[in-house]
Amino acid sequence: MHKLLIFNNDKLLRCALTHRSYVHENPTQGEHNERLEFLGDALLNFLSGEYLYRRYPEKGEDELTRRRSALVDEKQLAKFAIEVGLDLRMRLGKGAILDGGFQNPNLLSSTFEAVVGAYYLDNNSDIEAIRKVVEPLFDAVPENIVEIRASVDSKNRFQEWVQKNITPTPPKYVTEQVGGYSHAPEFVAKVFVGEKVYGVGRGRSKKDAEKAAAEDALAKVKETSKNLL
Repeated sequence: MHKLLIFNNDKLLRCALTHRSYVHENPTQGEHNERLEFLGDALLNFLSGEYLYRRYPEKGEDELTRRRSALVDEKQLAKFAIEVGLDLRMRLGKGAILDGGFQNPNLLSSTFEAVVGAYYLDNNSDIEAIRKVVEPLFDAVPENIVEIRASVDSKNRFQEWVQKNITPTPPKYVTEQVGGYSHAPEFVAKVFVGEKVYGVGRGRSKKDAEKAAAEDALAKVKETSKNLL
């Protein structure tokens, strides 16, 4: 068993593995994992940033940002989840299981984030405990995969354009659930630069919706640039 799954508090691990769809069908079985997911996401962003800062002392901010995004994007976190054995341990509702939930990258990545958050709490909020279990996962990511993903990340490309052409302040994303089911929600995201909406996108996860919004913004910026020529 991977160290990330060895807990002192089994209830905390169970919560981290529990998706909203399971609680919807089994309302007496405790909380779902979304609060832990929030915490794990913040921890992974910090730890991946610190890891890359140490690993690439010669890289600038833009390159480090792209690499961090590639290292903790949905696809990569889903691979981490499978690597540590979360895929068949997730507690999903019947509908989510029928929809292929055990192979769903969004559910896998979200569960991985939740388990990271829970592991942090289970170790008395010790950041070193988390670092010891996630850095070997970061180390195992092939260099070329990081570079390929970094080069195509739409959110980072739009942020670079904004900071180069408009303002040093990063664009802001406002995302909300607009429909779907508990196991297959649908989100819409708007990306703002100041008070102006630059793009709108939809997706089955917040990350997908924000990525789609960034892609929409980039397409509009490109079209506007053509019209100005």
